Amino acid sequence: MDGPVPVSGHPHEAPLPPVDLAPYRGADTVRSVWQLATSFLLFALTWVLMYLLLPVSVVLTLLLSVPAAFFLVRLFIIQHDCGHGSFFRSARTANVVGGILGVLTLTPYSYWKKTHAMHHAGSGNLEHRGFGDIETKTVEEYERLSWFGRLRYRVYRHPLVLFGIGPAVHFIVRHRLPIIVPRSWKRERRSILLNDLGLAAFVVTMGLTVGWGRFLVVQLPIALLSCSIGVWLFYVQHQFEYTYWEHDERWEYAAAAMHGSSYLRLPKLLQWATGNIGIHHVHHLNPRIPNYRLPRVLAEHPELRQFSPVTLWQSVKCMRLTLWDEAERRLIAFSRLRELRRERAAAMATGS
Repeated sequence: MDGPVPVSGHPHEAPLPPVDLAPYRGADTVRSVWQLATSFLLFALTWVLMYLLLPVSVVLTLLLSVPAAFFLVRLFIIQHDCGHGSFFRSARTANVVGGILGVLTLTPYSYWKKTHAMHHAGSGNLEHRGFGDIETKTVEEYERLSWFGRLRYRVYRHPLVLFGIGPAVHFIVRHRLPIIVPRSWKRERRSILLNDLGLAAFVVTMGLTVGWGRFLVVQLPIALLSCSIGVWLFYVQHQFEYTYWEHDERWEYAAAAMHGSSYLRLPKLLQWATGNIGIHHVHHLNPRIPNYRLPRVLAEHPELRQFSPVTLWQSVKCMRLTLWDEAERRLIAFSRLRELRRERAAAMATGS
């Protein structure tokens, strides 16, 4: 991931394997209920332990917010699978569970379900950027911006904003506002309002039960950390060097899934804690596969492991990538843009 790959060996040129994923689709109800119950129980027990430790040590309480945040991320992955119709056989059950979990994850279910479906339908398509995406501009688009537009984009793509301030604003503030969706999206607007009501009821109930101060000291770090983890996961799933972006006439769904969605190779514990969502290329290829079957797909089809692998260390390095270079067909950093400008200036000076 440290330099350009020759065009003849570009990762996008790798042929897609003929893999039948249909046998892995659909929910195993017993397994789904078990995953939901254990994930919620682990989150609840950690929350209670944090609360009980508060009089003993604030530091220990805050340290426990890390596993609690990951347990909340697991609950979000369940909500995510409910939205894809892969976690329960009953659509009504999936929608009820997804809506309830949305209160904990600060994510209105129907709103997220629709925008996430749009993300899947157009992931990697330069003409369909918008809902459910990390804003990504091409080099040419960035160069055409005003100085203020460039400044805004640079601030937006700064890691402190993208993984710190941004997730908090997005989940805690933006998700509370029905105006973030068109007026015609009545169901999605209603889901935002219902999510607000559920969240208000949860906050008031917990504040009156355990005390406002203690509730905030326990819940707020969990919420902030889980939001940042969630955005980091989503970022790494599509924002790596040789990801996939094409214009509408050349865009292909399977190619976008396999070349434009990463296989995040996490340690086993982190893979479990993040609900296997790092196996994202397989998920995009067939979103009806529940998260708990994704490792089995890789085990039985090892040829899929060669597509878009990203290690944990490489995922950290991906944070500097900011612009899509259509000529090199890869994401580049602002430092590479400065090199391109110097190369263009030198070419113009020599008349070549």
